[in-house]
Amino acid sequence: MNSIAIVGAGLGGLACARVLQLHDIDVTVFEQEASADARPQGGTLDLHGDTGQVALHTAQLHEPFCALARPEGQQMRAIDPLTGEVVMDEVPAEGDDFRPEIDRGQLRGMLLESLKPGTVRWGRPITEVAPGRLTFEDGAGQDFDLVVGADGAWSRVRGALTGVRPEYSGVTFVELGLDDADRRHPDLATLTGQGTLMTKVDGKALVAQRNSDGHIRCYAIFYAPEDWAAGLDFADTAAVRAHLLERFAGWHPSVLRFLTDLDGGFTHRPLHVLPVPHAWTHTPGLTLLGDAAHLMPPLGVGANLALLDGTELATALATAPSVDEAVRAYETGMLPRSIETAKACAGGLHDLLSDDLRSMAA
Repeated sequence: MNSIAIVGAGLGGLACARVLQLHDIDVTVFEQEASADARPQGGTLDLHGDTGQVALHTAQLHEPFCALARPEGQQMRAIDPLTGEVVMDEVPAEGDDFRPEIDRGQLRGMLLESLKPGTVRWGRPITEVAPGRLTFEDGAGQDFDLVVGADGAWSRVRGALTGVRPEYSGVTFVELGLDDADRRHPDLATLTGQGTLMTKVDGKALVAQRNSDGHIRCYAIFYAPEDWAAGLDFADTAAVRAHLLERFAGWHPSVLRFLTDLDGGFTHRPLHVLPVPHAWTHTPGLTLLGDAAHLMPPLGVGANLALLDGTELATALATAPSVDEAVRAYETGMLPRSIETAKACAGGLHDLLSDDLRSMAA
């Protein structure tokens, strides 16, 4: 085996690279972004004991993960959006660490630090993909034993396998945040608790989640046509706030303060998913993992599956007689698993926006 190319320095690609290096397999990760801190890495993740944490054990990173993880973040609260009454408050039992929370940026940083210097080539966008070959923006080409598409929702590598692109789900997220919430927004911090707070009715929801360092990340979620924000300038915080307050009119003032007391602005995140099932004909020299393979609604499984995909692929590459046999074995296990999970997530997205306040799909 000569070399493996991973396109994309997300969680799944980095986990794959980590396990390959544990087995002394040559791997290079190509990332189009200029550096590790080129953009914010998103909110908090719950890593499950039977998927994401299994992957971290394989990568020999479970101990440093536990040093960063927040078991108290498993708390789940729900409030009535019209009265502000708390209707559910599930606090994790002492010693419960099956789904602890960790900031995505912290997890990615831990994976990056575990790799040999120079493993990730920053600022290397891909323009063409063929089995076992990458062409870069500067026109240079390079051959590999295997090209792994770990390049997320809008994967270029996926185009060489299936040509399938994500579709708008009919649901949109608008993200906002509260900084140093315990000091600056104590009432909202108390309302949120240590984990996730949800309130919802009539196809609309507000979700608030604790991150590290006292930050609370919030999401206004609702059904909307794809062009719902046409004419709305997201740089105009006052205009976006006014639109959301109108959309959520009638909700309790304690809930609406998440929309009015934010620090910074709003970020529009329309939710796209891959069709179910999404699969491909085995092609020597190419494969996919994570969102590139199975982009699903953000209901707590995507990062877990990406980590599991990456470590399972790397383990197969380290143990199978050939690269192609390894990829076949990996795809044989990964594709059915991802299809079944994607089916469940499709239903979970509707549960997220149902009127059942005890349905905490997020």
